[in-house]
Amino acid sequence: MPFTPFHFGPSATVAIPLYNKIDVFVFILANLIIDIEPLIVMTNNLHYPLHGYIHTFIGAITLGFLWGITVWILCTPIKTFMKDVFRFPFNPSKNKMILSGILGGCFHVLLDSPLYSDIKPFYPSAYNPMFGLIGHSLMYTLCTIFFVPAIALYMHRITKKKPL
Repeated sequence: MPFTPFHFGPSATVAIPLYNKIDVFVFILANLIIDIEPLIVMTNNLHYPLHGYIHTFIGAITLGFLWGITVWILCTPIKTFMKDVFRFPFNPSKNKMILSGILGGCFHVLLDSPLYSDIKPFYPSAYNPMFGLIGHSLMYTLCTIFFVPAIALYMHRITKKKPL
């Protein structure tokens, strides 16, 4: 799903109920930033796979780790943004942010692996046991449907003072 909003629904649906264990902001955006890779490949007409190294678990873990560290370094302005704009708790800890970045990146690889033959999730192995398990139409439909629970969970979370 190259740089689409389709990843948002499933990632928010997974992350919001786990808000006290993982950082929702870091998890969701880690899931989305993985698609910088195909965007760069397509806009620069590179002779590089559309889903290359970042769309592997090794790449997703590396990028997720770096993303978690980056957000941790920038946590003060992000905390204000999350509280004022999204009315969502932002309780940064270095380990929580790193874990959230890694899990978000890996979740992206799990969502894309069934769809694209060029993804090698277990690189250096070329084997992708998930490819073809679900078709494009069904995956896009499911990801779209996941916007509904994501919005419901978000609304519940910001209107209630108690945990989910």
